[in-house]
Amino acid sequence: SFRRGLLTNLLNPKVWLFYATFLPQFIPSGASVGIFALMLAGIHLLLTAIWFSGLVAVSVPVRRLLTKPSFVRTLNRATGCVFVGFGLKLATSDHSN
Repeated sequence: SFRRGLLTNLLNPKVWLFYATFLPQFIPSGASVGIFALMLAGIHLLLTAIWFSGLVAVSVPVRRLLTKPSFVRTLNRATGCVFVGFGLKLATSDHSN
């Protein structure tokens, strides 16, 4: 799974576009661009690994609840209501500005 995800990200042009457009603005003038960009990418990788590790750590204990059909149905209905609410808000908002 790790290898497949890594390959998918490396071949995804959006990932390259993100790093090419977002990271350079944080590189200070006079710094080694290559080294500093790799450091920023490494920090991003570390934060991503921490985030996904946290998601896994939280989702494993509640796996039984998350796979329960009644819970999934309730969650789908609640999400649908939120989307309908957003749509109604958008439809009734003032677009004159």
